[in-house]
Amino acid sequence: MAPPLLLLLLASGAAACPLPCVCQNLSESLSTLCAHRGLLFVPPNVDRRTVELRLADNFIQALGPPDFRNMTGLVDLTLSRNAITRIGARSFGDLESLRSLHLDGNRLAELGTGSLRGPINLQHLILSGNQLGRIAPGAFDDFLDSLEDLDLSYNNLRQVPWAGIGAMPALHTLNLDHNLIDTLPPGAFAQLGQLSRLDLTSNRLSTLAPDPLFSRGRDAQASPAPLVLSFSGNPLHCNCELLWLRRLARPDDLETCASPPGLAGRYFWAVPEGEFSCEPPLIARHTQRLWVLEGQRATLRCRALGDPAPTMHWVGPDDRLVGNSSRARAFPNGTLEIGVTGSGDAGDYTCIATNPAGEATAHVELRVLALPHGGNGSAEGGRPGPSDIAASARTAAEGEGTLESEPAVQVTEVTATSGLVSWGPGRPADPVWMFQIQYNSSEDETLIYRIVPASSHHFLLKHLVPGADYDLCLLALSPAAGPSDLTATKLLGCAHFSTLPAMPLCHAPQAHMLGGTLTVAVGGVLVAALLVFTVALLVRGRGAGNGRLPLKLSHVQSQTNGGPSPTPKTHPPRSPPPRPQRSCSLDLGDTGGCYGYARRLGGAWARRSHSVHGGLLGAGCQGAGGSAERLAESVV
Repeated sequence: MAPPLLLLLLASGAAACPLPCVCQNLSESLSTLCAHRGLLFVPPNVDRRTVELRLADNFIQALGPPDFRNMTGLVDLTLSRNAITRIGARSFGDLESLRSLHLDGNRLAELGTGSLRGPINLQHLILSGNQLGRIAPGAFDDFLDSLEDLDLSYNNLRQVPWAGIGAMPALHTLNLDHNLIDTLPPGAFAQLGQLSRLDLTSNRLSTLAPDPLFSRGRDAQASPAPLVLSFSGNPLHCNCELLWLRRLARPDDLETCASPPGLAGRYFWAVPEGEFSCEPPLIARHTQRLWVLEGQRATLRCRALGDPAPTMHWVGPDDRLVGNSSRARAFPNGTLEIGVTGSGDAGDYTCIATNPAGEATAHVELRVLALPHGGNGSAEGGRPGPSDIAASARTAAEGEGTLESEPAVQVTEVTATSGLVSWGPGRPADPVWMFQIQYNSSEDETLIYRIVPASSHHFLLKHLVPGADYDLCLLALSPAAGPSDLTATKLLGCAHFSTLPAMPLCHAPQAHMLGGTLTVAVGGVLVAALLVFTVALLVRGRGAGNGRLPLKLSHVQSQTNGGPSPTPKTHPPRSPPPRPQRSCSLDLGDTGGCYGYARRLGGAWARRSHSVHGGLLGAGCQGAGGSAERLAESVV
């Protein structure tokens, strides 16, 4: 039997109440109660005239625009403790009269710009107990002027839309407790004149920026809107940045200091003002001078210490602040990185470290060494390509007319993978910063640069390609002009050389076999010596046992029954046994003498090693590893 209320609704032509729900019509307001009904989605047949809709404690997973379409009279919507993970754009678009929206206890991880669009008169928004990690900056734009209560507690928020929250003049209560917020922007609450409760408990705040909101006392006579501020459970760093908060004298709060070590664990309001101190910045280390080739990456480093941690800035040679761009990037740790350097990047850079206690600066010199430009009119501004380095360099040298007739650069001791570059003691007329070696191969036409100190006369090239032709040129970089002046680069000479072909593969097995033979020979000698030593000890022990004299007994009487004692018999003395002679049957030598076992066995192993080595040498490659006599001598 249907309840009388439902019969009345049906008689008046109203929509039927959803089957698992309970509908109440009191004082011309319809309430639809669908809590604890096991719903998987919003019932599609809810009366569009409903004023209060309760859908708490169900299993609804998503919300979309059709769920609340044409419900323009809905005032209170409760969706607490469901499994909502997604809210479609403009799902509440028709809820113009909505005043209270409860979405707490769900699984929302993100709120987009259009997720809460529609309720322009919303006053209470409860989003606590979700998994929110991001809220779009414009998520609250539709109800900035009307919202009075905002609860974002028990989420995973590191940042909140501070600009939107700061533009809510009617906001009374703001709960941000139990999140991951580590910074508050200065002046975030300056415009919230009606705010009476701010809860920042259990976040990651180490400091609080001064704000006019915090200076409002709790005495109603002193301020028309007293503020209840809670920020306990944060790792407060009690230094000079929090001195302003310490002077507010709030005796009933329970905040404690987490750092520095001397104040850790102490009650915040009991620490004397004199102990809230800071340390001025100190530049610990920085790049003194950096030279790079034109087009290379330049990294300038600057590290500073201080309390609080200093903020790092860089000023370029043009006295302008260096910011992030497509070519340069300044990191918070004090590193400045220039991706591709040019002649205009050279100069003196200034590293500036600042904190509330002071400022510190350091200077870094950056020099950009210009690459040599040939006169052949090639691409890229005349820069020589990888295949014509020698030709362009020689052409420039002939134009200068400063080189000597004899070669100034030589490449000797060339192997398959290396070569020694040497040049004479002569120097250009100008002082030399450093030498630059440029070379490329026929196998890989990539131009390779090597920088050599000015005091060097030799440089060993490694990791070359076997069996390849190389062109090499040596240049002197002079400080007589600026780094961008091309006349500061002087060509000293060029050379052409070829690396040896790869070594034959037969060398490797011969070396391995020879090493194995030596290992076996040495091991055999050691084992034989150990055996000889053991046998010698055993033989000596037996010889000593056979040569012992028998025990001599005297004054020994036997027990009798009263008769005379027998006369003891005397034994003739025994002669000592003959001493064993050393056997020479194991002698393997050519001499007629008698040698120890170790020496004889060592000689046998040596002769065997000679025979094995001879066999190995005979089977080796001819001309690859030297003569057999030389190898045998080295082995012996």
